[in-house]
Amino acid sequence: MTEDRCNELMDQIIRLEWDMFSRVRTLEPAECQERGGTFRVMRRMHHSVMPEAVLESYLDDLRQANIRGRNLMTEKYARMQKLMPPLSINPLIPKIVDIEAEWMRDLADRFPATFQSAILNFVNYASCELETYSDRTLFLYHDMVVEARRQDRNLAEERYSYLFRKMGYDSIAEREEKHKADPAVE
Repeated sequence: MTEDRCNELMDQIIRLEWDMFSRVRTLEPAECQERGGTFRVMRRMHHSVMPEAVLESYLDDLRQANIRGRNLMTEKYARMQKLMPPLSINPLIPKIVDIEAEWMRDLADRFPATFQSAILNFVNYASCELETYSDRTLFLYHDMVVEARRQDRNLAEERYSYLFRKMGYDSIAEREEKHKADPAVE
């Protein structure tokens, strides 16, 4: 039941995120705004490691933002470009980002062809995304990453394993080898 519930929550979240994302106004339209399928896969990848409680809380964040007329995607990208002040100064944000950056560095060390460039903007992207979360969601998310670390899990690796399986690879290692052989491989 929990897996079905998590899939249902992710579907609802991604619908709301897409609605917000498709309304983000930029000087030049982002390629991913024209590729809803890619956006949905990437967001599902991000949410795929989240337990039900985190998903429920984040879904509530999105619904509350809609009620208040806020577009969390616009806010996230404005923050990434430093066009607005921080949305949250919750002290859990840097703690979460530190753990997730550690996981990304681990991936970049083991799979440099695949992840070396991904790590460059990771901290800014992750921080700005987390700033859009409510304190309740941040608390639950923090608990999730701390527990994963305690269990020696790497949630970034789990996310990318999910993504690359969706792309037809058996593993990150297979994708790495194909990318080394042909850097144009996606």
